Amino acid sequence: MDSVIELQRQTHEEIEQFERALYTILSKPQPTHESRLQAEHKASQILDRISSRVVSLNNLYQDEETRKAESDLLSAPSNSNDLSEFYARLQKIQEHYAKYPESLNSGFEMELAALLDEGPEEGAEEEYEEDDPIALLFSGEEQYGKYLDLYANHTTYNNLKKISKRLGYLQYLDVLLASQSVTVHSELPKDCRLSRDYELYIKALHSYLISFTKRAQPLVDVEALQREAEAQFNTQWDAGEIEGWEEPHNGKDSANEGTEGIWCTACQKMYSKQTVYDAHLTSKKHIKAAAKQAESGQTPEHPNGPPKEANGDGDANKHATESLKSKHRTAALLTHLTTKLLANLAPVLNDTKSNVERRFSLTAREREQELLEQSMPKPPPAPVAKEGAEEEEEEEERIYNPLKLPLGWDGKPIPYWLYKLHGLGVEYRCEICSDHVYMGRKNFDRHFQESRHAFGMRALGLPNTKHFHEITRIEDALALAEKLKREGRNEIFEQETMEELEDEEGNVYNRKTYEDLKKQGLI
Repeated sequence: MDSVIELQRQTHEEIEQFERALYTILSKPQPTHESRLQAEHKASQILDRISSRVVSLNNLYQDEETRKAESDLLSAPSNSNDLSEFYARLQKIQEHYAKYPESLNSGFEMELAALLDEGPEEGAEEEYEEDDPIALLFSGEEQYGKYLDLYANHTTYNNLKKISKRLGYLQYLDVLLASQSVTVHSELPKDCRLSRDYELYIKALHSYLISFTKRAQPLVDVEALQREAEAQFNTQWDAGEIEGWEEPHNGKDSANEGTEGIWCTACQKMYSKQTVYDAHLTSKKHIKAAAKQAESGQTPEHPNGPPKEANGDGDANKHATESLKSKHRTAALLTHLTTKLLANLAPVLNDTKSNVERRFSLTAREREQELLEQSMPKPPPAPVAKEGAEEEEEEEERIYNPLKLPLGWDGKPIPYWLYKLHGLGVEYRCEICSDHVYMGRKNFDRHFQESRHAFGMRALGLPNTKHFHEITRIEDALALAEKLKREGRNEIFEQETMEELEDEEGNVYNRKTYEDLKKQGLI
């Protein structure tokens, strides 16, 4: 048997190495959702191993008798050889490894390497595994834990009895999103929430959300969160703060019956009508329960039933109400726990709704193409290049372009015929743009509306209008501006001479003559 002290030392070492491995995994940046989720699952596995070793280490420290026996064995008397026990154990260890040399390879190191995904050495062939164990945990609708798959729960919801309105899938997601402010499914009628079908539905929804949280958020201690939510629910339930789970009364009006029901203390059951209560008095179950009650010393059941109590008064009706309410405690608890889970999964629920809206906008062909792309296996990761081969790869990636042709949208030189077709080898120089050279007629025509040319025209004090299109020299632009100015004066003179006006006597004059005669007072 191994030494207890050695087991403690070894367990401490394994815990420390697991903590270092946990830091290594969580410190690496994860660019994609898939890699992040894989890292979280590995971290969760490491945390489980740390927890198990901490428990075993605590048990070793609690075993005081074994520890004391080990200390007495190692503490030899002063008159004997203090190293005799050491050499005896050393000899056993040497004999063990001589007989089992393969045990030198520690199983713990192999376990740790598997968690860290330490691959083979450089130069070794690495096979690409198409099967991802994390991807097998999710359905196609969940898409590696990005979205929720609530179609089955949605169908069950619409099949509930006494439901007020059947909802579409998007409306159903909106109802679940509303649980961040109110209790989930508070929109359902009371009769529906008190039914057995609703309890089965909310149980299935709660189980799915628990499963999804464990798969998509492995580092979240969902069990602890659920225990805390359950403790909160128990406190509120005992205090009577959770309402709406009382059984609705089926009796007649108080004017006719004067009571909500009749309570049988022997059977511990409420009967809504007097006739039903009277009929059960002759049953074997009631007779047996009444005999058992009499033997225990309790007050025997009255043959005609207990006296009726007013609505809300008396211990019998109070006990009956509490009993009927406790019957639906499971459904109320699951509803409360589901509300807490939906609050934790609110971002995922929002992403699910956005994804459903996006898919509704796609055509049937686009949906088939998307499913085909998702079903195809991902390509293997590209091999990491060595530092010594970086320069060679850069030389291979250099594009051969002796004619210095412009690059296209794919990063490669355009064909030479296209280069000649667009006239990209012709230079166009613009003096107004500080002698900037434009390659090709298309770029040259476009530059007249660009900021560089407009700035040059403003520097000359000229407007950048269509009259100055194709003008590239400063001298020509100034000459054209002077010509336009002269033509503008001539147009004003022609307008003054060509326009005719009529006086009061009917005489017709041109505008200039009319204004001169009017100034002289002749008109």
